[in-house]
Amino acid sequence: MDLLQGTLDMLVLRTLLAGSLHGYGIAKNIRSASNEALDIEFGSLYPALKRLEAKGWIASGWETSAHNRRAKFYKLTAAGRKHLVREHSKWADFVSAVGRIMGALPEVKG
Repeated sequence: MDLLQGTLDMLVLRTLLAGSLHGYGIAKNIRSASNEALDIEFGSLYPALKRLEAKGWIASGWETSAHNRRAKFYKLTAAGRKHLVREHSKWADFVSAVGRIMGALPEVKG
């Protein structure tokens, strides 16, 4: 499923609301939370992580993973939390507007 521009950033911020994760953990969490509907490619995820960090919405640091490997973990900053709240409100408005337009489809005969 293709994502609207900006949606990946919002999904990453929402995922990190629960706590710090490394890149693979973020992708796995999004995939799991979407019932396997969203499969985030690492070629999209890592540029998004860099972009979010440059904006000050996430911070990163090297830690040891559960598999005893060194990995870069990302966490939500206070500024990222504020941005997520604003984006969540915009997203809810967007979903509502699209829902009004789409409504129930009439039965198609033939």
